[in-house]
Order: sequence, then C-alpha cells, then structure tokens
Amino acid sequence: MLYTDFLTELARAGLSVRAFADLIGMNPNSISNYARGGEVPSHLALIAALIGELGALGGDYRRVVARVEVTPKKPRGGARRGHFGGDRQSSLDLDP
Repeated sequence: MLYTDFLTELARAGLSVRAFADLIGMNPNSISNYARGGEVPSHLALIAALIGELGALGGDYRRVVARVEVTPKKPRGGARRGHFGGDRQSSLDLDP
C-alpha cells in the first residue's frame, strides 16, 4: 500500500500517525519513516484498512483493539539500558 493511501485509511478512522502508532504499540517515527520509501508494509496496511473501514461504518475499533494485549516491541541493538553502544569487547589473545 502506498503511504498516501495509508494516510487516507487512517483519516477515515479519524487517526493521526501518532495515534495509530500508540494504538498498535509502535514508535510513531518508525511508521512515518515509511514515507521516504513510499510504501507501508502489508501488516500495517492491513491494520489501517480494517480500522479505516470499521471507522467509516461507525464501528468502535478502539473497543476491538482493546481486546488484544499489545506489547511494545523490544528495541534492537546490543546496548545495555543506560549505556550507549553496549559493553566494550574484551581484547582477544590471538598471537600464535
């Protein structure tokens, strides 16, 4: 789905990108970054289309989404909490 079509679906449900991200437990920047590529992954497009259609029909998508426990994704990378870049690697003894 094109990013512009994705925004249209969100608008049908009365949602902004930030509100959509909060609803599904994602970082809003992660979603808006797809604007650069012009396309949204199919799983996000499907959610937006279903919420948009439900909103257009007068349904309460918030009640439906509330039935599912949404857990935020774990951050990627090897950094420990409170440490930029993680732990320094110990030097390896590779001399023959």
